[in-house]
Amino acid sequence: MSGVRVLTFGCRLNTFESETMRTAAETAGLNNAVLVNTCAVTADAVRQARQAIRRARRDHPHARIVVSGCAAQTEPETFAEMDEVDAVIGNDAKGRASAYRGLPDFGVSDTEKIRVNDIMAVRETAPQMIDAIDGQARAFVQVQNGCDHRCSFCVIPFGRGNSRSVPMGAVVDQVARLVDNGYQEVVITGVDATSYGADLPGRPTLGTLVATILRQVPDLRRLRLSSIDQIEVDDTLMGLIADEPRFMPHLHLSLQHGDDLILKRMKRRHGRDDAIRFCETVRGLRPGFAFGADLIAGFPTETEEMFARSLDLIDACNLSFVHVFPYSPRAGTPAARMPQLDRGLVKARAARLRAKAARAEDAHLAHMAQAAGTHAVLVEFSGKARTENFTPVVAPDAPRGQMAVIRVTGRDANHLTGVLVDDWAGAGPASAAS
Repeated sequence: MSGVRVLTFGCRLNTFESETMRTAAETAGLNNAVLVNTCAVTADAVRQARQAIRRARRDHPHARIVVSGCAAQTEPETFAEMDEVDAVIGNDAKGRASAYRGLPDFGVSDTEKIRVNDIMAVRETAPQMIDAIDGQARAFVQVQNGCDHRCSFCVIPFGRGNSRSVPMGAVVDQVARLVDNGYQEVVITGVDATSYGADLPGRPTLGTLVATILRQVPDLRRLRLSSIDQIEVDDTLMGLIADEPRFMPHLHLSLQHGDDLILKRMKRRHGRDDAIRFCETVRGLRPGFAFGADLIAGFPTETEEMFARSLDLIDACNLSFVHVFPYSPRAGTPAARMPQLDRGLVKARAARLRAKAARAEDAHLAHMAQAAGTHAVLVEFSGKARTENFTPVVAPDAPRGQMAVIRVTGRDANHLTGVLVDDWAGAGPASAAS
């Protein structure tokens, strides 16, 4: 192979950072290389990355394989011990060209492969300017990195470091640059996005940042937030949720569980009633708002009654899209030292939670199909589009990579169906040709 290929695992922030990795590696003159941007949120995520590395070596026997990301930061030896890996780079350095210069030669020792620094010593998140995100119709923009909270199950602070924010002017410049390149929808991402600004002069909030983006980039048609912690939503952001038409009516919430005692043992900062009240408040301000959420099944000490409260939280919050994680003990976290449930029970509860989530999504699709109507959608390169509240819809004639107006005509198993009403003229994102 020639050039630089990037394999991405995990969150939307990693999607953005993979593009910065590609740019940095190409700037450094790296060629014939596979960069692997890993995730550490579960043991399965690490396993999947290792499998992908082995496949990459079989498919590209003469390429350099460079591993970075959260799993590489938290357990660099795991990857350095793999014969297929040529270098392991820390999370703080993966977006800098200097990290890819002078990589160790093939066949060096495991120790020589590792270039991972103390992530807790990093105090700033430098803005990373990109022109496009390969293969994506919507753009992702990093506004924050790291996390100051220490949820008992989570290893991510040890992969990302403490919370630090990108200066507001740099974020606005990045959004404007992407809009100038044809992107019509931007997703704001961060590890703990609602903590944005606490480390910046004047302590601007996430709401202040979003309001500033919308004001200073008037050609941006749609703005979304990635996963947020609803307990930290500020008044300015709540006002935008209620009244700003360019702010899309969909949020993905970091709920994690439906039982108060388990939430306390997780060291979460919200209770069950807080989550329900937030969803009710937002829907009262903006009917039709849709919510997704992360939920963990099989957390240590979880009883059947506790688990049942996660099942019925889906109804209580009227969740439309749920991402289910079977609890996975991560070395060094407090939860890993708690009394563990049988792995078979954990998997069985995760399966039950996924089944409940599938029924909730089916009910959401049925409601949207019955309501019908027209929607402004962003058509992805796969041909699937997303309505304002992130419901998937397929309209065969809609132009890929661009905005369109479609009329909902029905539904299929896992998406709405529609017909093209109007094609919004526009250049489309710079990655449309990819």
